Amino acid sequence: MSRPPGHGPGFEARRQRIIDTAASLFARRGYAATSINDLGRAVGLAKGALYYYIGSKENVLIEIQSRVLGPLLARAKEIAALDEVPLLRLRLLSESLLTIIFRRLDHIWVYEHDYRSLTGDHLHTLLVQRAEFEGLVRGLFTEAARQGAFRTVPPRLATLQFLNLHNHTYQWVKPDGRWDATQLSREYCDTLLRGFGAPDADLRNVEESAAAFKRDCPDLPLDPEAEWVPVHVTS
Repeated sequence: MSRPPGHGPGFEARRQRIIDTAASLFARRGYAATSINDLGRAVGLAKGALYYYIGSKENVLIEIQSRVLGPLLARAKEIAALDEVPLLRLRLLSESLLTIIFRRLDHIWVYEHDYRSLTGDHLHTLLVQRAEFEGLVRGLFTEAARQGAFRTVPPRLATLQFLNLHNHTYQWVKPDGRWDATQLSREYCDTLLRGFGAPDADLRNVEESAAAFKRDCPDLPLDPEAEWVPVHVTS
């Protein structure tokens, strides 16, 4: 059986390389300021050949957004469903978020700056997914307060503080620099847990619990793009 148009040998690998290049260009110049001709020159393809691989410029933006939010949201759901205390799940979610930030800095820049360039159903879907991720974070803060580990704080405000602390990391971090995702997550969560902690809450064991979880449960990698076989989740 012949292959359908657009799916010859090496098609998908080349399409993915084009998207990688587009993410780099968009991060440096901005989505609106980068033309199809700019992208074509960067990957060595004429406009017609480029459209053969990507369909449209917006399709590339959709793909970049999906590369970030798709695996991140999936992993966040898995972490939120773990049968573990909410402070540990927040710590694991923190490291998972930072892991994808480190891995895809160009994509994160585009994700944060250019998502409003999406239109119609594509923008609506993205906003729903972003709200779903925020809802998972908010749910963990609410649960921690209910259990007495956190003092009573407006959950929306607590969620924004968590997200702002993590999401701005892409603006200054270097993948081969002084810190990695685990180190930053440890420091960020230490700051957050101390700030939100109830006066009589014992927060000392969160980092030890995180290390033990990662050691004992390798089937749930914190890399959002890694394959996972579900274990240790609530029924």
